[in-house]
Amino acid sequence: MSRVEIFEKADQAVADVADGSTVLIGGFGMAGMPVTLIDALIRQGATDLTVVNNNAGNGDTGLAALLAAGQVRKVICSFPRQTDSWVFDGLYRAGKIELEVVPQGNLAERMRAAGAGIGAFFCPTGVGTPLAEGKEVREIDGRTYVLEYPIKGDVALIGAYVGDRMGNLTYRKTARNFGPVMATAARTTIAEVRRVVETGEIDPETVITPGIYVDRIVDLSARNEESA
Repeated sequence: MSRVEIFEKADQAVADVADGSTVLIGGFGMAGMPVTLIDALIRQGATDLTVVNNNAGNGDTGLAALLAAGQVRKVICSFPRQTDSWVFDGLYRAGKIELEVVPQGNLAERMRAAGAGIGAFFCPTGVGTPLAEGKEVREIDGRTYVLEYPIKGDVALIGAYVGDRMGNLTYRKTARNFGPVMATAARTTIAEVRRVVETGEIDPETVITPGIYVDRIVDLSARNEESA
């Protein structure tokens, strides 16, 4: 019997996200961003959130809308500023949000380390820059490295393409980005998918995120049928 809960309504899937949670949100810009889950989180109203994402929001939708709602205390990301990141930019300049910049590879590896149970790791990225200030530095085989710690999430919100009733997920092209590592790094992983298929319909060779890492799935096809 499946341990994965499958929902037709995103609001039900995020109902227990607590104030002060660390929320890992998939997406590279808008590619793979779980907009339906984010919109549900806005309606749910959890505040004082720490959000981990590659970016800091685009335009006025998705993550940007969550920031605009005033529910986020801190953003941990690689690229906080793009031409359309005006929501974050305004909040940051006004001192209403905190920022931790993490190089993109480090961001992915810190979450991968959390999922793999690695306590910390040394990485050369950031050596000699302000990003390494206050961190332990060590020379290994003649090269300087900085000690980095895992990023763990209370909740991961990710967007996938297809999921089955065991929670196995596949992704579509660049929408794959951070979803797989985030799914392993969170206490509770919630995925929105375009459709849910029966167990066994996904070729095991194409499974990207195994169901063991997924707790809840929101079936977007049910929403699409309602709006048709």
